[in-house]
Amino acid sequence: MRRARAPKTKKSVAKRFKITARGKVMRSRAGRRHLLQSKGPGRRRSLRKSVEVGPTDAHRVLASLPFTR
Repeated sequence: MRRARAPKTKKSVAKRFKITARGKVMRSRAGRRHLLQSKGPGRRRSLRKSVEVGPTDAHRVLASLPFTR
């Protein structure tokens, strides 16, 4: 008889998203890697902050991270 497989964490998802203590899924903003001199200083400052993921994608992220709940 076969043993049941344990759920595995998707490491690519674990590196890209963080789960807060209240269970919100946070992500970093896109556009912060290169070509920053052409972006304004206010835009660059706002790119530093992390933002919450929408509910549809948050459900997918949490399904890929079985040990975060």
